[in-house]
Order: sequence, then structure tokens, then C-alpha cells
Amino acid sequence: MKTRRIITIVLLMFGFVYTQQFRDIPDVVTKVATAACNWLKIETGARSIGMGGAGVAAGEGISSVTYNPANIGFINGTDTYYSKSNYLAGISHSVFGYGKQLSTTDYFGLHMFYLDSGPIEITDELNSDGGIGDYHVYNFALRATYARVLTNRLKVGMSVKYIREDIHTTFMQSFALDIGSNFDTGIYGFILGMSVSNFGPEVQFQGEGLEVSSDDYQRFSKITQKFGLPLTFRLGVKNDIMGSKSVFVPNNQHRLTVALDGINPIDYTVYGVIGLEYGWNEMAFLRAGTHIGHDTAGLSLGGGLQYGIKGGFNFSLDYAYVDYAILEKTHQFGISLGF
Repeated sequence: MKTRRIITIVLLMFGFVYTQQFRDIPDVVTKVATAACNWLKIETGARSIGMGGAGVAAGEGISSVTYNPANIGFINGTDTYYSKSNYLAGISHSVFGYGKQLSTTDYFGLHMFYLDSGPIEITDELNSDGGIGDYHVYNFALRATYARVLTNRLKVGMSVKYIREDIHTTFMQSFALDIGSNFDTGIYGFILGMSVSNFGPEVQFQGEGLEVSSDDYQRFSKITQKFGLPLTFRLGVKNDIMGSKSVFVPNNQHRLTVALDGINPIDYTVYGVIGLEYGWNEMAFLRAGTHIGHDTAGLSLGGGLQYGIKGGFNFSLDYAYVDYAILEKTHQFGISLGF
């Protein structure tokens, strides 16, 4: 009975993702621009990015907490992470993460995301060609995450995050929640992951840039419209079809992981991602993935090296490449240190 349920879920997810690639984008209401803070959906973590963003079931450690808070339940000891990404159109973003195993069942992590748009030229009614300086758009998210191992097969987690966006002389700030779980089905090695991200109140911009003066020199502030956050639901499945824990091809030297995520954002149509990771002796890794049913994101490639240092330290270096079609390509690097 359990086997039938797992097979049914996997088939439904593949069918659900497969049909999305045949949708005609111009004829579909995508709901784009109906939510604020779209930058909260940017994929982070070089390992997950190299696998196409398939991180809700396959992610492990503080680097993948944005996909599923329960992922920090895989930390052994302490995990630190830093990544730097050259994103699209001169945009760059950085990630800092720290996670710690508090006990055999409890885990805690801090994760910071920071994005800089790069310089944008200031224009106004009298200077439509610029020449009066520039400004930057800054996006910031700081999340505190707690995860707990409820059984030897089930992990749950929750993140509370503070978010802020600064655009020249205006800003927006709020709080939001992420929740997630990771479940080892115990059936043919299938792992199921689920998460709901960006659950919070509507947000609204404010600041000096909205202030205007009347003819009698009184000061007023424009009222901006409120928008909801980009609430996103993810459901994923992972399986080591080859490896030391595989039930299909047991192998202590080589590992091949397959992951599939279905993603349903409130401000976009449903799409999916498929990712692969090959590991040799858990020291060298090759990754690939693709987005299915997404307007721009396509093929992802990546790789990584992990090396054990004396004293119980582990050092990892990861790289990811993504082809965003007309938006060009991105290169992202990540460094992890575990102890």
C-alpha cells in the first residue's frame, strides 16, 4: 500500500511538471507583478543552483535553507556558508549562513541574503538623460531558522525572516515565515520534501521619496498600494539511484542523485525543476539541472570539491552556471566550512 502511494505521488509530480512545458506563454495568465519582493524567489546556494534549483528534498545544510527550513536538520556539528553571485544585468548578491546542531534533535541557523542592483542613473523631468548622479536598489533578508528531528525519518523546520527593500529614498520592510519538512519514506530510498515560503502580511513602500509639497508649502506623503509577498509552495522528491544507501545500485565509491521539484508561486504559473548530482567518494561532484515551464531559466551546470582537514574540519568549494536565455548567463560561487 505504501509503495503504491509513493509511486502515485511521483507519477503525479512528473505529469504535473511535464505538461507545463507545453503551455503557450502568451495565452496564459502568469500573474507576474501581482506580488511584491520578487527577489525573495531568487535561487541561492551553488549546489542547489547547479541542480536546477531542486533543493526542497535534495538540499542539505545552511546553504539550502531558502528552499526548505528542515534542510538544516542534516548538519553535523557546525556549518558555515558564503556565496557570491554575478547575477543578471549587473546585479550581484551575496549569502552568509551559519548553522549549528544544538543536540541530537535540535538545530539552529542564521542566513542572510543581500542584493545590490548596481548603479542606476537618476533622471527627472528636467534631466531625462541623467547626469545628476545615480542610486542603488538594495534588498536584504535575514532569517533565523529552527529545525527538529521528530523521528529517524521526519524533520521539520521553520524560519522567521526580516525583509527590507530600499529604492533610492523609499523603503519597505516586514517579517515573513517559511515552514518545511523532509520525510524519508523508507520505500526504495525516496525522500519527500515540502515547504511554504514567504508567508506574511502585505507590504507597502514609504519614505522621503513619497513626500510632496503643495502650493502653500505644506508637506504631504503619497500613499502607495499594498501588495502581498510572493507566497511559494514547493513539493519535491529525491532518490539516490546509485550510492552507498541506494537500493537500486549499491556502490560505496560512486553516487548519483536525482531530484525533482514542483513549484507553485502565487505570482506565476506552476513550473518544475529537475536536478542531478554525481559524487565520487563524496569528494568531487558534477551537477546538472533544468527548469521546465519557466520563461527564462533553462540549463544549469555545476561542480564542487569537498576536502576533509585535520581536526574535523570539512572545506567545500562549489560553482554553478545558469543559462537565462535572453537575460544572459550567470556564474555563482559558494564556500562552505564544517566543523
